[in-house]
Amino acid sequence: MFLSTPTSPHIHAHTSITMVMMRVLLALIPAIIAYIWFFGWGLAINIVIAIAVGLSCEAGMLKLRQRPLKPFLTDGSVIVTAILLAFCLPSLAPWWLASIGMFFAVVVAKHLYGGLGYNPFNPAMVGYVVLLISFPREMTSWLPPNLLNDLNVGFVNTLIAIFTGVLPYELTIDAITSATPLDTIKTNLGLSITVGESINSSALFGDFGGIGWEWIGNWIFLGGVWLIYKKIISWHIPISMLASLFIISLLFYLGDPDHNSSPMFHMFSGATMLGAFFIATDPVSASTTPKGKIIFGAGIGALIYIIRVWGGYPDGVAFAVLLMNMAAPTIDYYTQPRVYGHSKD
Repeated sequence: MFLSTPTSPHIHAHTSITMVMMRVLLALIPAIIAYIWFFGWGLAINIVIAIAVGLSCEAGMLKLRQRPLKPFLTDGSVIVTAILLAFCLPSLAPWWLASIGMFFAVVVAKHLYGGLGYNPFNPAMVGYVVLLISFPREMTSWLPPNLLNDLNVGFVNTLIAIFTGVLPYELTIDAITSATPLDTIKTNLGLSITVGESINSSALFGDFGGIGWEWIGNWIFLGGVWLIYKKIISWHIPISMLASLFIISLLFYLGDPDHNSSPMFHMFSGATMLGAFFIATDPVSASTTPKGKIIFGAGIGALIYIIRVWGGYPDGVAFAVLLMNMAAPTIDYYTQPRVYGHSKD
């Protein structure tokens, strides 16, 4: 008798790249709403620009590589990359910033290495770092929270500003932008102004971090916890990264609170939460072994603190992630779990 038995695997997980990406997008929706609430419609516009350019670049590279278009254009990976990049851009960033960033993210960081699943570096962070190094003025033109709401700058005026650089009421970008909380602390410490004096003298700061930024961080944290609950990501990288950053910042803060920010400030300022749950957990460019993930996350947390305190940039999440991306293969090599049935020898 002939029995038609399919080959292994016989048990299939009810997951797909598209499903994973859609859940990541769902987890980001509350943070996107909070971002728009505090900093205006710029994020939504930058997301649309980044998605359009990203999908165009993806289609072009797939065509050049003679790959089918539909499976890759509809898997949601480019959309996630676009949203993560847009989160890192100032609200009134000119349209070409998102375009250039997505070009480098999709073409250089993704397809030149073989496409999805082969990229050694996080594409969104590659695009962001290229922009930060190449266009520091445009990439550091951040708005204070609620400023656009106070000035009644709505969606149409924001759209005009992004595509033409023209603001209503004869305002200029330089007149309405200011330093971020991380940048304010770093600059003032260089001027011998203590952390406490910086916080008390500026309206940018809230309970833990910057007003607006800390609320966005809260929603990103909740979205990340939901992803862990849904088993889209594991707890190893986020917890080890946050724990590493918290412990290091706590030690320095206890030693000299006047010249070192509190651990909670580091937790809820900059891109800490976004990096922990949505960037560092990229399954392609991060470590994959259980022990390796803990080492990988802890390394990112330590590098973030080093760059923030002693480096040349106020925030170091992108640089820390990319540096640990380079170390991920070596970490995985030395942390491979023992094969069942084999001794340690």
